[in-house]
Amino acid sequence: MFEFSVLSGSDVMAIMAGREKDVIACVRDAYLTHEAGDSVNPDSYFLRFPEKPDSRIIALPAHLGGTTDVAGIKWIASFPRNVESGLPRASAVLVLNDYTTGYPFALLEAAGISAARTAASAALAATTLSHGVPASIGVLGGGVIARTICRYLHHAGIPLTDVRCHDIDEPSARTLADHLSTEYEAASRTASADEALDCDLVVLATTALRPHISADRVLRPGQLILNVSLRDLAPELLLTADNVLDDVDHCMKADTSPHLAEQLTGNRDFVTGTLAQVLTGQVRTNPRRATVFSPFGLGVLDLAVGHYVHGQAAAEGLLRTIPDFFGETSRW
Repeated sequence: MFEFSVLSGSDVMAIMAGREKDVIACVRDAYLTHEAGDSVNPDSYFLRFPEKPDSRIIALPAHLGGTTDVAGIKWIASFPRNVESGLPRASAVLVLNDYTTGYPFALLEAAGISAARTAASAALAATTLSHGVPASIGVLGGGVIARTICRYLHHAGIPLTDVRCHDIDEPSARTLADHLSTEYEAASRTASADEALDCDLVVLATTALRPHISADRVLRPGQLILNVSLRDLAPELLLTADNVLDDVDHCMKADTSPHLAEQLTGNRDFVTGTLAQVLTGQVRTNPRRATVFSPFGLGVLDLAVGHYVHGQAAAEGLLRTIPDFFGETSRW
């Protein structure tokens, strides 16, 4: 009842290694539970800093029902300038709360969980929305998210036969390409932005604050764009494609490309539907158009993956319990 435990990042990563398909299944179930209305996923809260406009710390509270039935909050910092010092851009913790009593029962280091749920979402979208097996993959961004997405694409059965890596920091692109070649025997190389954007499957995993892929670009029929970083595409491009989102209301904020498209048109008619609606057959995409998947990132996904990791850690005896964490355990 009053047990509180902590799980380190190294243990989290060890638990998830080799269980990528299980994590994808967790994310799939969470999307379907959320679509069914058995969740609470309020707006994320952004703590911003006037002197650091590119940095933020975000609170994502949520409750996920279904078989998970857990509440909690992810507190994740994104400081892009960390990479100049060789540090990861993001750091995070995840608190899990018992739904019956509200008491927190676990604290997990969550940078890996956050990256995994993002990558699992991308891999799920790739297998669900692709019209045929993509022969080429273009990756814009050479950081942790890009690396993790490629790992999950591999485990989801997407062949890494032609991977073109691009980053404005060329050494980052080269490191990603070398990693994919070594880890998965992928045919990967560095490439220009145009070469990467011309692929059948395009992964956008940058830290862009505003669109840099211009409205003049033509998206090919059948092309799938995983718009993970949300702000790379000019809003006009979305109007030429089918648009699948994780949650419509959540995506229409914070100057994401869908939000800019809504402002441009004054409506949401360009939205095709949600990934869950595609999974359940309520919505179909048109193979004669490109498809853009824009996931704002839902707190329920962090809960789903975090709850799964916590359960595995408990079964393997990896949880570090803190005795007497709660100061009072009775009213009187």
